[in-house]
Amino acid sequence: MTSPATPTGPAPSLVARTVALDLDTATSLASLLPSDHPVAWLRRGDGLVGWGEAAVLRSSGPTRFADADKWWSETVARMDVHDAVAEPGTGPVCFGTFAFADDPGDSVLVVPAATVGRRGDSAWLTTVGTEPLARPEVRVADAPPAPVDVSFADGALNGEQWMTVVADAVARINAGDLEKVVLARDLVATASGPIDVRWPLLRLAESYPMCWTFHVDGLFGATPEMLVRRERGLVTSRVLAGTIRRTGDDERDLALAATLARSSKDLEEHEYAVRSVADALEPHCSSMNVPEAPFVLHLPNVMHLATDVNGVVHDAATVSSLQLAAALHPSAAVGGTPTPVATQLIWDIEGMPRGRYAGPVGWMDARGDGEWGIALRSAAVEGDSVRLYAGCGIVADSDPEAELAESQAKFVPVRDALAGA
Repeated sequence: MTSPATPTGPAPSLVARTVALDLDTATSLASLLPSDHPVAWLRRGDGLVGWGEAAVLRSSGPTRFADADKWWSETVARMDVHDAVAEPGTGPVCFGTFAFADDPGDSVLVVPAATVGRRGDSAWLTTVGTEPLARPEVRVADAPPAPVDVSFADGALNGEQWMTVVADAVARINAGDLEKVVLARDLVATASGPIDVRWPLLRLAESYPMCWTFHVDGLFGATPEMLVRRERGLVTSRVLAGTIRRTGDDERDLALAATLARSSKDLEEHEYAVRSVADALEPHCSSMNVPEAPFVLHLPNVMHLATDVNGVVHDAATVSSLQLAAALHPSAAVGGTPTPVATQLIWDIEGMPRGRYAGPVGWMDARGDGEWGIALRSAAVEGDSVRLYAGCGIVADSDPEAELAESQAKFVPVRDALAGA
């Protein structure tokens, strides 16, 4: 195992200034991104995009969340903040992406030099840097080039090999070793030249508006799963577990949704995931609402069983949204049940390093409020190569062929987003 990276100290003393911005509601936030270290968190036209780097922290190992939270608190304490808007997401914000496991993988917090946010009819611009602060021009950027000659190949395991791993996991579950494990596989896309991440980002934001489209430090995707949102004392977690592929025929899909809602296999998988989230949030909440039954979330390519867990936090003054995310990670939705046994099995048999796949990704403001999703339907871009990830929850009656088909459906969003014009 590699030794954890030593995190750097607090960023130099910075000035953060937020002003209201007159931004046409028809203008896509993603279209504003230049190529200078773009970051993004978008849903249904709202969200945050940023560029440039005012400060960056890289860390790894079992203390990665604590290191990042401490660094952000210290960095904010040293800032001179002028916030004329005073809404969630205004003032200084950091964007983060965290490794799934203690090892391997690095984790990153980025404070953009410029951030544009929008919520409904309100828009704003935040700049962070040393004095004097020059206000950047906010305009639609030049369109990114499409990837050229994209080809796809198996990653660590081919389909047959991965089905064997799934069968092994099912055997261990039936032997009583554990109740559920989430197994992932990868796919590698290669282009004839460097890939501009803004191309797939724009396409994902347009095609999957109900998901949270993100990019931080090379990891991008459109996740349907909110690990935790904290805003003004209220906390929400959207749990997804249990999946069925859509056919494109509306009547057939409605019948499939009903089948999913009655599926004992999928309901069992979902129950494990909801229980793990509720148990992790309970110590931080004075009251909670955990629905008795899930609803079916319809996405363009798949449908999921979904439950929104809500609560009122009692420790917002001392526990940030990132600390809540750390307490929730990994939930049964991306690890398994019992979590320590499942994560060890992932390490033993999955056959690939997850990196930041299925780890927390999102943003946090100076008050500790923020949104942290789970990095699903995601991929890591480096030069002319993109590594795509997809995972499936395995329980006692999982069928390896069906799980392979489910994983292929989960590759679709990023695969399509990488296609040329």
